[in-house]
Amino acid sequence: MPLSQYRVPEEASDISRAWARVRANLRESAGSRLFDQWLKPIELDESGDVERVRLTLPSAFMTNWVRNHYAERLVHEFRAILPQVRSVTIETASAAPVAHVIAAPAVAAVPAAAPALATSAAALEIEQPVLDPRNTFDRFVVDVSNKVAFNAARALAEPGPVRFSPLFLHSGTGQGKTHLMHAIGHSFVAAQPGARVIAMSAERFMFDFVASLRARDTFAFKSRLRSADLLLIDDLQFIAGKDATQEEFFHTVNEIMGAGKRLVISADRCPQALEGIEQRIVGRMAIGLVADIKAPSLELRRTILTRKVADLPDARVPMDVLDLLAARITGSIRELEGALNRVVAYAQLTGDTIDLDFAIAALGDVLRGVQRRVTIDEIQKLVSTHFDLKPVDLISARRARAVARPRQIAMYLAKRLTTRSLPEIGRKFGGRDHSTVIHAVRRIEELRDTDRDVDSAVRTLMRELEG
Repeated sequence: MPLSQYRVPEEASDISRAWARVRANLRESAGSRLFDQWLKPIELDESGDVERVRLTLPSAFMTNWVRNHYAERLVHEFRAILPQVRSVTIETASAAPVAHVIAAPAVAAVPAAAPALATSAAALEIEQPVLDPRNTFDRFVVDVSNKVAFNAARALAEPGPVRFSPLFLHSGTGQGKTHLMHAIGHSFVAAQPGARVIAMSAERFMFDFVASLRARDTFAFKSRLRSADLLLIDDLQFIAGKDATQEEFFHTVNEIMGAGKRLVISADRCPQALEGIEQRIVGRMAIGLVADIKAPSLELRRTILTRKVADLPDARVPMDVLDLLAARITGSIRELEGALNRVVAYAQLTGDTIDLDFAIAALGDVLRGVQRRVTIDEIQKLVSTHFDLKPVDLISARRARAVARPRQIAMYLAKRLTTRSLPEIGRKFGGRDHSTVIHAVRRIEELRDTDRDVDSAVRTLMRELEG
């Protein structure tokens, strides 16, 4: 579809012109099939303004899908055209606006043309935390896999003296880190309405910092972040290797901690295992409380699905379908919810009744994919648990046999069960050379023929990893 189809009349407003360009960019990047199914139905609500853009969709299901998959992208696209955009709200057209105040996943960017002294107390006062209203403590399902992280998050959100800071949350993708961070923000604001909370991804931190450099307005950027009473930074791993951004991040962390304010950071692994992050930043993270969220248990996955179905009043999903999803999709809560959404969407589009056969047909490629998809992180965690080690031992320089042999087994499994190249595997094991990986693979292959214990360990680990 040519871009000219999204042009608007000369007399159209700035926001209408921006929306036409955003739609064109989305279609080009997402492809015609995905765009036509999910993004084309989005309409611009003219009651919004250039600072607070409002978009609508025809159904609650489509609204939730766009929120989950494109909220941050929409913010980025609008701000690339109109830097003064502060938030993008995605609502269901037939619903009352107050019922669907959604989180754009980033706070306002500093306008590119703003002079350095434009950041005033009044400007800071109107900035509100952009938090997903669904991500509260009450809606977080707790069990042994996430209990420590949940309790730590609630403790940090309580008013009064700061008990610890920063709080560092780490887990695999889609296991609840962002939910807990937003829950902290909601609880903190509810207890202290006048508090200033800023929530953003590390990628957003980098984007806004670079924009401030280009605009020669780093003062406004620094002032805005360091004025926060609670600063939430998600997915720290995304600034790995970005030296200038890490320099600014380090000083921001120092300022927040030095002022006795609250800081929450999340990443996909513990601080010591982060690659490409400066050691002085790692050291600051380790000063506070580090809490991990483990992979969800079968019981937790089942409870999450039950609660999710309750949020979809028009959906009728039998127990055996929920049991299938909980048993087969084990790695990520986000994948689990996505699979449920897919089954419900297919049923709504086809008019069919959801049963076990329908779910299997709708999720055929998903169910096959989860059976064979294994990550190096999972391998390292499982191997370290099997041999009673810490995951960081496998990427350390230690050469003791008690560590070296499990490390070789983990490398062997990474070569057998993932599609990563030898250099990529080496980098995941503490930056080792690909020749080290080759040696490890050959050595384990030899030992499997001669050492019954090694062969038994490898077989057990492969069974667990392959489900």
